[in-house]
Amino acid sequence: MSFLAGNAVQAQDQGTLPTSLPHDLSVMGMFEQADLVVKSVMLLLLAFAVVAWVIWLAKWFELIACRRALKISRKALNNVSSLTEAAALETGSKTHIALLLAAGEQEVRLSDMHALSIGSEGLKERVHSRLARLQSGIGRKLQRSVGLLATIGSTAPFIGLFGTVWGIMNAFIGIAETQTTNLAVVAPGIAEALLATALGLVAAIPAVVFYNGLSRGIANYKQNLADTAAFIERLVSRDRDMKLSEALTREGHS
Repeated sequence: MSFLAGNAVQAQDQGTLPTSLPHDLSVMGMFEQADLVVKSVMLLLLAFAVVAWVIWLAKWFELIACRRALKISRKALNNVSSLTEAAALETGSKTHIALLLAAGEQEVRLSDMHALSIGSEGLKERVHSRLARLQSGIGRKLQRSVGLLATIGSTAPFIGLFGTVWGIMNAFIGIAETQTTNLAVVAPGIAEALLATALGLVAAIPAVVFYNGLSRGIANYKQNLADTAAFIERLVSRDRDMKLSEALTREGHS
């Protein structure tokens, strides 16, 4: 009798099971049926993902343009022997090398007002300091907005996890209210909650990859720019030595 009763209960339970899930389990369907808090988290993570892609595209194209201009300028300066000649090649240009050359030439021009500056080490130090500050400014400009990628990469998974915890909490509340553990009833709420974590990873993973790639590219560009600044300093030193030699020659003849 107990066996028959058990079969009857099982048959009754099977008869009450829905033949299809009551929810649309597509991504858009789960988003539309999600709780307001979970939906807000999903929208925020989607915004993060879009921002990460926009920053990467903008900074990558900017970096490519800077690299191309630097390569062309360095190639043109290979056979230059004086700062004046180098500055003449970059006249009217707005590249980073043109800015460095203009800064070096301006410092030399200001120092020419002092007779003791000929051959002095002070000029080299002033030129080095000026070029170093200019390089720092260029580096800060290139790094602008890149830090936001690191922020997105580190916070998006936790924001997605918050959405998931909130959604699962609502799912358990629904279980308590309906007093059923039927998977067809429980699964949609849990799936909606897990979608928040998935969106968090969708935003975070590209952001981390973009941040690392841009950081390496910018560091490499800054190193190449530093090499060019060192070349400009050598031009300044060469020009000062030539002026010192000419001054000593004039004194010897007199």
